[in-house]
Amino acid sequence: MWCKAWMSEFAIKVTGLGKTYARAARCRPYRTLRDSLTAAAGWPVRWTQRLVGHKEPAPNTSNIFCALTDVSFDVKWGEVVGVIGRNGAGKSTLLKILSRITEPSTGAADIYGRVGGLLEVGSGFHGELSGRENIYLQGAILGMRRREVRRKFDEIVAFAEVDEFIDTPVKHYSSGMYLRLAFAVAAHMESDILLVDEILAVGDAAFQKKCLGKMTAVAERGRTVLFVSHNLGVLANLCSRAILLSHGQKLADGPAPAVIQRYLQEGLDQSGERVWETPATAPGSDIARLHSVRIISNGQTTAEVAIDQPVQIEIAFWNLRPGSQLSTSIHLLDKLGVEVLASANFPSASLAPDPWFGKPYPAGLFKAVCTLPANFLNDGLYSLNVLVLNRVRVQEVFARDAIRFSVHETGAMRAEFGGRWIGVVRPRLAWHTSHAGEQPRP
Repeated sequence: MWCKAWMSEFAIKVTGLGKTYARAARCRPYRTLRDSLTAAAGWPVRWTQRLVGHKEPAPNTSNIFCALTDVSFDVKWGEVVGVIGRNGAGKSTLLKILSRITEPSTGAADIYGRVGGLLEVGSGFHGELSGRENIYLQGAILGMRRREVRRKFDEIVAFAEVDEFIDTPVKHYSSGMYLRLAFAVAAHMESDILLVDEILAVGDAAFQKKCLGKMTAVAERGRTVLFVSHNLGVLANLCSRAILLSHGQKLADGPAPAVIQRYLQEGLDQSGERVWETPATAPGSDIARLHSVRIISNGQTTAEVAIDQPVQIEIAFWNLRPGSQLSTSIHLLDKLGVEVLASANFPSASLAPDPWFGKPYPAGLFKAVCTLPANFLNDGLYSLNVLVLNRVRVQEVFARDAIRFSVHETGAMRAEFGGRWIGVVRPRLAWHTSHAGEQPRP
């Protein structure tokens, strides 16, 4: 890699990085010639005021949002580092600064090499250009010569599976085609450092497997990778090291398994509930907004559930548009982000009919409760994605990682078995043994 000629031990060196934004900042209007002339005419007055000690009004610090605060870390050549944290932790802001899309407010981010990135689906693509032209455009942005791009071209197109549409403007591509081509370009270009933000958020299972295989191959060739993902299972398999961000600050940096465990413990709300007080601050749309999610066991709201007790998941949401036909759903995930199960109040998925399913909802607050039976989940940490759907198909609310809870062993089975039971679920099933016959003759 040409950048290693710089003889730097590190591919990325981040020191005291900070990024602030103004809340509800209004877009600055276009300046006319008259505005520019007026400002120029007033410049001598402002200069004189500064000379005599006239103070400028202090900025309104209460209107400042800190996306990143004093973040420092180093990434060595060939390291594959995962970045984790809840929504709003500053992960995407960090990658945008490293990609030179956004400037930091404080600190420095030094990159010792050619950077390729996939931060959003098709980021950097020009909609009016064809897939072929966008491949060459991305190569030029990375500083590659045309012959270098030409050498990789067939491999990129084959990976993206867009052979028939390579000369079609990408604005006509489906989201899946867009994603495949964007990832293929980022992964195949001759960049020293690859920055990837949640590549597995969309795409079918076959493509996700293909992406993971390519990411593994990229890492094995010694390229440096910084990988942001909510899929902790993928991150644990791909990354040897992880960095945990929370509210813009670095909480942990070390071996991936230890940092993932810290992340799971940090996200465990001991109260067993999460509440959004007003619709304006809650996840959702102009039709439905989430109000609260609660974990109830043995009549108490709690985040610590005994394995031999049933678990009630209570979802409260506002219907903001009278006449909407809403339904609720949950996705239950284990500690590595693997989906354990999904459930909904549809007639085909519910043990008993839900009296409100298929009916028009009046405006107001509604509560839906799903019950997991006792002795069903194994001990461990779990998280919930909560959904509210309109007419079964339209997603009005999607609250990722809405709440977390822990199932703990009571000791009965462990005393007999002597260790942790295998698997994610641990139901008590019916067993019966009978005498089937005499001993065999010698």
